[in-house]
Amino acid sequence: MKNYYFIIFLILFSCNNQAKKNNRPNIVLIMSDDMGYSDIGCYGGIINTPFLDGLAANGLRYTQFYNTARCCPSRAALLTGVYQHQAGIGHMVDTHGTDIYDGDLSKNVVTIAEVLKDAGYYTYMSGKWHVTPYKSDETNPTKQNWPMQRGFDKFFGTIHGAGSFYDPNSLTRDNQFIAPSEDFYYTDAISDNAVSYIENHETDSPFFLYVPYTAAHWPMHAKTEDIEKYKGKFDTGWDEMRDQKYAKMLELGLIKPEWKLAKKDDILSWEETERKEWYSSLMEVYAAMVDNMDQGIGRILSSLDDKGIKDNTLIFFLQDNGGCAEEFGFRKNIEPNHIDVDPDTIQPMKKDEFQTEMVPKYTRDGRPVLSGIGLEPGGPNTYLGYGKPWANASNTPFRMYKHWVHEGGIATPLIVHWPEGVSSKNEFRNDPGHLIDLMATCIDVADAEYPKIYNDNSIIPMEGISLKPTFENKSLEKRAIFWEHEGNKAVRYGNYKLVSKWNEKAEYAWELYDMDVDRSETNDLAGDLPDKVQELESMWMAWAIKAGVRNWDTKELVQ
Repeated sequence: MKNYYFIIFLILFSCNNQAKKNNRPNIVLIMSDDMGYSDIGCYGGIINTPFLDGLAANGLRYTQFYNTARCCPSRAALLTGVYQHQAGIGHMVDTHGTDIYDGDLSKNVVTIAEVLKDAGYYTYMSGKWHVTPYKSDETNPTKQNWPMQRGFDKFFGTIHGAGSFYDPNSLTRDNQFIAPSEDFYYTDAISDNAVSYIENHETDSPFFLYVPYTAAHWPMHAKTEDIEKYKGKFDTGWDEMRDQKYAKMLELGLIKPEWKLAKKDDILSWEETERKEWYSSLMEVYAAMVDNMDQGIGRILSSLDDKGIKDNTLIFFLQDNGGCAEEFGFRKNIEPNHIDVDPDTIQPMKKDEFQTEMVPKYTRDGRPVLSGIGLEPGGPNTYLGYGKPWANASNTPFRMYKHWVHEGGIATPLIVHWPEGVSSKNEFRNDPGHLIDLMATCIDVADAEYPKIYNDNSIIPMEGISLKPTFENKSLEKRAIFWEHEGNKAVRYGNYKLVSKWNEKAEYAWELYDMDVDRSETNDLAGDLPDKVQELESMWMAWAIKAGVRNWDTKELVQ
């Protein structure tokens, strides 16, 4: 009789365990590129983003979530659950002499796709990779760190980090470079391929879908019909836009009244600015790029709805860094990228020829690609950023931009939507979190296991923690979060943040801020609280040594 009851117990246990595995959520991880903290509507923005706003209204918004301040370091940290230095991307995807700064995803880390694939998930990716080197003169590159070699079953997107939205370089399907189709627009293609993966997923096993958009990274390329929606919307300028967003953020409860608007650096007021119409057009195109991405997210949500799986799909949305102050293409003289062009020598690219250049010499139909102040943005024949003043407004109310680790460079929205796993709706979560936490969260909800050994390589332990307790409005454990990029460095522990900005004089002046009362970093407390500065600096140094951080001046590892 005892054996009988034991067998019944095993059957029930096995059935319960199988039911648990069958009920694991699909996971859709969406990331935008080079966007500020307050660009989307539900974070105070004035761009039309109804689908993201809908996810927020029916889910959670995290107010103190962080990235690493730059494109490929953020992707490395997100994908692996460790800091970017530990993942082999200590700077960018170029080599600087050590494993930490190899510029290529390390063999001693695993990706979310690799971990979830081993747990029975199907794994798909549509979008920007940017965690392995890409050289424009390589037609048959080493692919050991391409998406399908790092855990993805299917891949569409770009290996490189930036390029034309009409003719992107390194465009790839699975493991082969491809040419764009006619009437190609990269944001639409990312959305459409993501939808295709969902529609063609016919198994009961769950899937992980990674959708890293390139919107709204330069160049300012957008479809005419999307640009038209924003004609004249920004004619009052960046000062008015910043004030408007600040008021909206206060109304939403995203920021506190005691958080002042950060200083504007050396940005001219709108009244003092020349070429107002041109500057307005840059922001119109930027807004159109974000709008188009939101439309694509809407199609992804519709495909989940059509398959009846949206309620048990955990959706994340976040951004890889703050607004970008790089004034790409802002040259004083309007001229082709490659001067001395003989029009008779211009040859359109062949239909099946894939693009290799980040900045194409010519459009597909043979027009020179131009950059320069005053050129009309939006189409394939110009290549421009949107400018520092608009980036400052994108990062309202914070200081600095992409590259730097003040809040304007590292603060990101995080939206979490999962009806079957998150009962709360339209609520904020205020615990500090970081990209490294997404691996731990995915493992937690997927009932997966983080390996110690993978492909015979020892794997660096996870640095992140699961965000799942916050789904039930429980607090995360108090821990320090660290940053370093191009000599800019910071540590956040509790309410306090210690931060410094590198400069060419190699003067690393620490600044100290109480994030509870001054998250816009306007009142430096370093002189008043030297003991706190010393405490946090010691924490940063210990982390830097552990992570293998390099001194940006001497190029030697921190010791």
